[in-house]
Amino acid sequence: MNPKITTILCDVGGVLGTNGWDVPDRKEAARLFGLDWQELEERHKSVVKEFELGRLNTAQYEEKTVFYQPRPFTTQEFRDFMFSRSRPFPESLAAIERVAQSNRYFLATLNNESLELNVHRIQRFGLRRYFCVFFSSCFLGLAKPDVAIYNAVLKLTQRAAEECLFIDDREENVESAAKRGMRTLHCRKPGELGTRLREMGIVS
Repeated sequence: MNPKITTILCDVGGVLGTNGWDVPDRKEAARLFGLDWQELEERHKSVVKEFELGRLNTAQYEEKTVFYQPRPFTTQEFRDFMFSRSRPFPESLAAIERVAQSNRYFLATLNNESLELNVHRIQRFGLRRYFCVFFSSCFLGLAKPDVAIYNAVLKLTQRAAEECLFIDDREENVESAAKRGMRTLHCRKPGELGTRLREMGIVS
C-alpha cells in the first residue's frame, strides 16, 4: 500500500500556465522583430542551460541571442514581448487553489526557468497564494530531468519520495521523478489538472 501523499510538487509552464519562452514564442519573436529564426534558435540553444540555471541574467541572454549586433528595436521592447507570452491557465490555478485551501498538503513548484522570467511568472500567476516554496532551476542551479534536482528537493523538504506527487507536462521529467520513487501525474493538456486531481482523490 502506498504511503499517504503529503507533498505536491508542481511544474509551472505547461501545467499552471503557458510555457514562458518556448519554441512557438521564439518563432513569433523572430517573425515580429524580423530576426533570422534559425540563427536565433541556434544561439538560444547554446546558452539556454546557463540561462535556466541562473548563470545568465535576461540582459546577458538577450545580448548573446539578439543584441550581438545593432537592432531597430530596444532591449526593453524585446523583453516586454518575452514576458507577455506568459499567460495563466485559470482552470488549473482554480484546481491548485482548492488543493491549497484543503490544508492537507505541502505545496511547492518544481520548474526549469530563468530568474527574471520566473519571478515575473510567480507574480503574474499569483502563485504565492498557493505555494510555500519555489524550487526553480534558477534558484537551485539544477534542472529537470536530472535526478539531482529531485534529490535536492527531497532533502530540502525532508520528505520521502513515496509521499510526494510530482506534476509535469513533459514526459522525460515525469519519468525521471518516477525513477526516483515519486508518484507522478503527467498533465499533457491545459485545463486537465482539476480532473486528474479529482481522479486521484486529491480534490473533491
